[in-house]
Formats: sequence, C-alpha cells, structure tokens
Amino acid sequence: MLKKVTVGPVGYMPRSAPEMGVELSEEGMALLYGEQVSEEEAMRDAARAMLTEDNPTIFPGPQVLWDWKDDVAEKAAAILELAAEIPNCKIIPMPDYRPKYPMIDVKAEINPNHPNLTILDNKIKACIFVGVHCHYANLSLRMIRAGAECYTIALCAY
Repeated sequence: MLKKVTVGPVGYMPRSAPEMGVELSEEGMALLYGEQVSEEEAMRDAARAMLTEDNPTIFPGPQVLWDWKDDVAEKAAAILELAAEIPNCKIIPMPDYRPKYPMIDVKAEINPNHPNLTILDNKIKACIFVGVHCHYANLSLRMIRAGAECYTIALCAY
C-alpha cells in the first residue's frame, strides 16, 4: 500500500493531507495512510496498532462525553467496552481539543486539551479519537503527526 500519510514525527509544519492529494473517503470506506480502503481493513489495522503499540489510549471527544442525543449513551458504553478489551488501555477525556497557546503544562492542566502534548507527555504510541468534530480532528491529526510517533485513529464521522 502506498502511504501518502505516515506516522510521525515528520517535523515542523507538515503538509496537510489534502495538500498531499488525500480526499475524503466515500460512504462505507475509510482512510488508511491517506488511501481509501474498506472500513473493515482500516479497523483491522487500527486494532493491530491498539493491541501491539505502547500505551494505547482512547480520547473521547465532546460528541460522546455528554448525553445530548438519543444514541450517545450507547456509543459511550461501547467505548468503555472497547477499552476493557485492550490491555492497559487508558481513557483520557478530551471535551475541548482545540489547541491552546501559549504552551501548557500537561500535568498541571485539569483539561489537557492539547492533544499532541498529551500524547508526548504520556508516551502514547497508539490512540483513538472518537466523537470529535472532523474539522478540528484534521488540525489535531496534523499537529500530532508533526511531532509525535503515534498511530492515530480519528472516528469523527461516525
């Protein structure tokens, strides 16, 4: 498989995925390293990473942290079940993952909403962002890829 997008670190100011020719996936498909693949293939690759990489972590975002819609409680329960199946999996709620400047001290913040710094500080090598807004996920994924060696999954259009 040709990998348009790779696991970082790729350095300061990496090219955005669209700039590298990555387009949104069609319905029923997923993006894996910038290429469209079946959802099953993407989930198998994500499962492998979450089961084999160090410090697997799930970051629930605002769309699954509050019971604001009929199906949210069911999705939140599924996230807890998933975490229970992954050895040593942590859950770090991320109700607001927009970057905050100036730089923050991740250990001092009650809500460490700087995803890339949280990943670096916790030495996370595989993570899932679930219940995040696609337009913010794109920015966060780019920041993570810039400086962290972390296999990152974003489930934003669930």
